[in-house]
Amino acid sequence: MPTASRPTPASPMPSAGLGVRYTVTPADLHAHLYTVVLDIAQPCAAGQQLAMPAWLRGSYKIRDFARHVVDISARCEDAPVAIERLDKSTLVCAPCAGPLRVTCRVHAHDASVRTAFLDATRGFFNTSSLCWRVVGQSAAACEFVLERPAGSPAGWIAVTTLPAVAVDAHGFGRYRADDYETLIDHPFALGPQQIVAFEVDGIPHRLALAGRCTPDVDRLRTDLAAVCAAQRTLFGHAPRLDAYAFLCTVLPGGHGGLEHRSSAALACARGNLPQPGDPSQTPGYRDFLALVSHEYFHQWNVKRITPQRFAESPLQAEAYTQDLWAYEGVTSYYDDLFLLRSGRVAAATWLDLLAAAATRVERTPGRRLQTLADASFEAWTKHYQPDANAPNARISYYTKGALVALCLDLTLRRDAAVSLDDVMRALWQRHGATGTPVPERGLERLATEISGLDLAAFFDTALRSTQDLPLAPLLADFGVTAKLRVAHAGEDRGGRGAGATIRHAAGLRWSRDGLRVTHVLSGSAAEDAGLAPGDVPVALDGLRVSGRSWQPQLDALHTGAAVALHYFRGDELFTTRLEVTPAPQDTWAFTLATACTGQAAVRRKAWLGV
Repeated sequence: MPTASRPTPASPMPSAGLGVRYTVTPADLHAHLYTVVLDIAQPCAAGQQLAMPAWLRGSYKIRDFARHVVDISARCEDAPVAIERLDKSTLVCAPCAGPLRVTCRVHAHDASVRTAFLDATRGFFNTSSLCWRVVGQSAAACEFVLERPAGSPAGWIAVTTLPAVAVDAHGFGRYRADDYETLIDHPFALGPQQIVAFEVDGIPHRLALAGRCTPDVDRLRTDLAAVCAAQRTLFGHAPRLDAYAFLCTVLPGGHGGLEHRSSAALACARGNLPQPGDPSQTPGYRDFLALVSHEYFHQWNVKRITPQRFAESPLQAEAYTQDLWAYEGVTSYYDDLFLLRSGRVAAATWLDLLAAAATRVERTPGRRLQTLADASFEAWTKHYQPDANAPNARISYYTKGALVALCLDLTLRRDAAVSLDDVMRALWQRHGATGTPVPERGLERLATEISGLDLAAFFDTALRSTQDLPLAPLLADFGVTAKLRVAHAGEDRGGRGAGATIRHAAGLRWSRDGLRVTHVLSGSAAEDAGLAPGDVPVALDGLRVSGRSWQPQLDALHTGAAVALHYFRGDELFTTRLEVTPAPQDTWAFTLATACTGQAAVRRKAWLGV
């Protein structure tokens, strides 16, 4: 059985030429504790300040990583050094004459891609969750030492793209970072991992799968290489990298990712990976490929084409921008588009994916209240901290942002001899390749400059108003028919769909287990009936009901009738009257027009290749 271990004693002095060294040890697998030793060769004579990030780039929520620090102490040679806390994420060590060693333990049991995790089966960490910033020395190169956990099960390896100096065959040992910012942009995955290796543009790529799975490795290798190659082609095969890695945790369920400059942390459901002998492309596998595509595209759009507000942030407090749509929304437009460009999906399937995004926006009443610019600005408190009223009060800068990127791309293609591709390449050349952060509204100004169009009205409507986007007329100019329809029975996310349509809708959403109401949409029959999130409906028109039987029972009723609905709120039983209302046309279908000729055919061929 794995046992706790102590970090190997080391000199308090970092390697020659480096003033700071971090030594990280997975110290207690069962207690989920990392030990972090920070050696500072020349601490500030007035007292050395240390700061832990409160958030990490790519995830816009204050997470206060310092709250996971269990204990901390400091020594100067053999003498203890007092520590004073200045605020929740900052402390100062008392002045000392010699090298300073700070030791802390960090609890790590968050299975997401954003913080750190450790148990007897695997480990993962963003270094921003473990490593204090040495105030005044964060611009200098530093050393990072990763120690193997004592007693760890056989087969543990460490996967990262942080440059190695002297590591063993399993990846444990010494690494180097050019500065603190570089250090915290390289996550580590520890434990038994299945490595899927492939090459793109002569750059070694790895997909490291942690968790029980038996995927079709050849298919993963082929599909990921194709998607990555298509993206690198867009940006002129730059930048050159020593290596790139996808660090993927395979879970029973879940989906998520976080971008880094030469890697991405992923979480995916086991069932979403392709299975040997099954050539079909399941919706789950398409979601996985889109996730890979999304995070890979971020190595340009966010990690190098970086908003100035984020680049200037020391990560101690929120960094506000109205442009998140230009980073997450534009990336969300391109993630599925590169499945098309790389030949992973057909044009008709890609249009279904696009229609699903439009349907999510259409079914969100909050689009009438929150602009896309405000959604970007308020990400810290709304997008990353949703509540039961979220669909009624906000819109996603990911999803609506992708639709704005679509509309911008089509507008540029139709009215000027350029496309959104040209805007992204210009952003790369002027900002990403030069390391110059992008000022507010940078994409807006660059699109206007490159196209020669007056795009002020377009951006004011798309970003700073709550008007609906002109999806149907724009798509029609490219030989694509866009229509709103009533949802089909079952889970209908949008697209062409199939089967009978539903007859009625009440405007409520159910929990996964079908037992309770999670959301009540504004202006709906459910809201008029007085239902609230957390209620447990038990009978509709005298018949027992749950989330799984709700739709067919509702459809069986007469339009316009007001029927009894019994529900529990807490432990009390209530009765109300629910009006049976017609189902709305809230589901988009985008299809290739069969009669597509003239300029529309030329435009469609250039855009979709069909």
